Amino acid sequence: GTIEQLNVTPISKTQFIISKLLPFWFIGLFVFGFGLVVGKLIFEFPIVGSVWLLFAFTALYLTAVLGIGLFISTITHTQQQAMLVAWFFIVIFILMSGLFTAIENMPPWAQKIALFNPVAYFVEFIRLVLLKGSEFRHVLKHFIVIAGMSLVINILAVLAYNKRS
Repeated sequence: GTIEQLNVTPISKTQFIISKLLPFWFIGLFVFGFGLVVGKLIFEFPIVGSVWLLFAFTALYLTAVLGIGLFISTITHTQQQAMLVAWFFIVIFILMSGLFTAIENMPPWAQKIALFNPVAYFVEFIRLVLLKGSEFRHVLKHFIVIAGMSLVINILAVLAYNKRS
């Protein structure tokens, strides 16, 4: 009943999408920070690069990924449909991210698809900053691509959302 109540309020579509995105954005940043602390303290994982750069990119990345989830939820009719579509994209994104198999070792058609995969940019960014100590100027391309993805997908989510009374 909460969504029905929100749909009849005088808030705009943009405000609604932002209000749905923001709590999960904060949770995502907290979980990322918690993971970094656990990795450093328990597993003695090296953090070579800037933690602030990691958090800045993660904040932008979360906006893009959460926007994908919001877009999926606006174009599906039931929770089961949304979960199935989201699961499909999650599996494809993870398998084609370069986490398990280097993107360079994938066939050319898969390499082209990986260009539209936000997880691939995140995996590469984490390796560059966390393990190699890259600076902002070295990862500027990643920021630009993820910012573009975030902008496009969140605009699509706002446009696809229909307030029903």
